[in-house]
This record gives sequence, structure tokens and C-alpha cells, in this order.
Amino acid sequence: MKRILAIGDIHGGLRALRQVLERAEVTAEDTLIFLGDYVDGWSQSAQVIDFLMELETRQPCLFMKGNHDLWCEGWLEGGLVSHQWLNHGGSSTARSYQTIDAQTRLEHLKFFNRMKPYHIDAKNRLFVHAGFTSIYGPEHEHDESNFSWDRTLWETALSIDKNLDPSLFPRRLKLFREIFIGHTPTLNYNEYIPMNRWNVWNLDTGAAFHGRLTLMDVDTKEFWQSDILQNLYPDEKGRNR
Repeated sequence: MKRILAIGDIHGGLRALRQVLERAEVTAEDTLIFLGDYVDGWSQSAQVIDFLMELETRQPCLFMKGNHDLWCEGWLEGGLVSHQWLNHGGSSTARSYQTIDAQTRLEHLKFFNRMKPYHIDAKNRLFVHAGFTSIYGPEHEHDESNFSWDRTLWETALSIDKNLDPSLFPRRLKLFREIFIGHTPTLNYNEYIPMNRWNVWNLDTGAAFHGRLTLMDVDTKEFWQSDILQNLYPDEKGRNR
């Protein structure tokens, strides 16, 4: 059976990515929708990009662009190195590229360039790394960086009273049947599995830190997780909070 599978933030954890794909028994018939933040954290960021580029030659894949991907993209383009980026996982990404030749770096840059800001499927489900702010929908967003950085969409979903009539929900939430995001680790709420608030699903289960990488079947909501990343990379620290 063909499945649509969404995958949360990877943050350089290639071992976790391989593990969760195996545990979900992913086949070439499945469509994979990655929610962004492929780099910055564990030691295999460049290798994650290599793996994803090869993976999309074998099966349908969609790649959203996260805020860490924006940073890495700028660095690969030869821009100024952001100290904020280096302090939030960028240093491990830079190290992972030390043995990567110039041609491969160019191919990686092209891969980052063609990542999507968001995706809306035929069932009116939105897939985006972080969120959006326009009450008219992402196509009307005034600042495209919100797709990679915004947290207000998730915070809005969290704040809605459980007894509120759905007809009174904020307009942003009513635009889509469901919304799948990453960006804000569920560890912030002492949760180690995907979180659901109303029609918003947060699949960032803290792979950058002491959490796991999550893959979810968006139709059935069955999900699979890797081991804790710290256990897969016992000699590393992961990303700074």
C-alpha cells in the first residue's frame, strides 16, 4: 500500500534517519515528505544531504526548507558565517563538509536551493517547517522566512481552550484540514512523541538534542521513532539549546 510519510527534524543524524526508515519498512511506493532542518547538530549533516539526494532518485520525496537549512545554504553560497549559526549546530555541519569536494558542495547547494517553503496536498493538508502568519494562507505570507522560523502557529494551536467551538478557531487553523510542522521540539513540553493540538501535528521530537527522530503516516497517524540520538552518537553532544 502506498503511504504518505512525514519526517521531522533530522539535524545531521543520519544513523537515526536510516533506522527510522527501516523500522517503518519504507518502500519505493511510499511518498516521503521531509519537514526540514536536515543539518546542524550531529556529525553527519553533509552525509544526510548525500543520502537524501540519492533517496529521491529511488522514490517520491518532498523537501521543506527549515531555518537551519537557510543558514547552511547561505554558508555554501559563500556568504558570511553567522555566529548564531555556528553556536546552534553550524560548527558540526562545517566540520562534516571538511572532506567534501567543491563539486559535491555545489550539488548540495542546488539541493538546498530547490527545497520547498511549504507543500499543500490534494487533501488540503499543509506541510511546512515552522508556520505562517497570514490569515489568508501561506500564499499571501508577507515574509517567506516565516515558513522556516514562525512559532506563532504552533503557539496559537496550543493556546486554544479545549471547550472552544471549532467555528471560533483562529482563521489560520481553519484554512487546512491538517497542518504538519517541525521546528519546535516537543521536548520543550516534556513530550517525547509527536504532539497534536487540534489540526496541527508537531513532529519535531527533539532529534537535535536528547530526543528521537519521528516518521508518521499522515493518514493513519501511526508513527515510528529512532533510538535516542545521544545513544546513536555516544561520543557527541548534539546541538546546543
